[in-house]
Amino acid sequence: MNTKQAFEQFASWLTTPLGQYVLQSESAWYDQRSVDLFGYRAVQLQLPGLDALRANRISWRCAVADRGSVAVHCLAHALPFASQSLDLLVLPHVLDFAEDPHGVLREADRVLVPEGRLLLTGFNPWSLWGLRRLQPGESPPWQGHFLPLPRLKDWLALLGLEVMQDDFLCYRLPVQRGRWLERSRLLDVAGDRWWPGGGGVYCLDVVKRVRGMCIIEPAWRRIGAAGVTPVPVAEDRGDLL
Repeated sequence: MNTKQAFEQFASWLTTPLGQYVLQSESAWYDQRSVDLFGYRAVQLQLPGLDALRANRISWRCAVADRGSVAVHCLAHALPFASQSLDLLVLPHVLDFAEDPHGVLREADRVLVPEGRLLLTGFNPWSLWGLRRLQPGESPPWQGHFLPLPRLKDWLALLGLEVMQDDFLCYRLPVQRGRWLERSRLLDVAGDRWWPGGGGVYCLDVVKRVRGMCIIEPAWRRIGAAGVTPVPVAEDRGDLL
């Protein structure tokens, strides 16, 4: 299955009861993390059904994807933006279905300005949701990459992208029956406390760090005026008063 088909099926899956649970949980997280981020340009890549920039106050906002009702059609690893031109880039589950997740991160690093922010979400393989993908014959999202978070953080660090905060969402059972989803809602309350890192979805708030320049001051030497004797401007002569 190619990337386009995977995203199409994942977008359809988001309309299911379990998908709506993921959509609502992630929308709340994106609202919280993006509301106080400022700059000139903000872009969301893929999943136009999830408006991850709705709470952000940057005036120039744009949704791009490889297809669908978006402003720009493009590939995740070849964004049509100049280097260091975006202040905020949002990747909702893009790495889960991209053919080259590391290439997507390299492209994100290219287009972000220094101190620009990257917000991304993905499915956590070390969770009940990760176990669900082991069943044979599963369709998206269970056929996604489910990248281990330590590996993802290593990729980010190599690019000079620093994780400011990581959060986990969706501790409920990964089942489609609305009754069981509702019965397991207490897992969301207890998840962060009793099973940190075990949520079905990870969320990362990342900043692009750029090493500052070290200013080397010249070794100035004090040079006196040769052969010049200082002359007093006035002489205190009491007999002139």
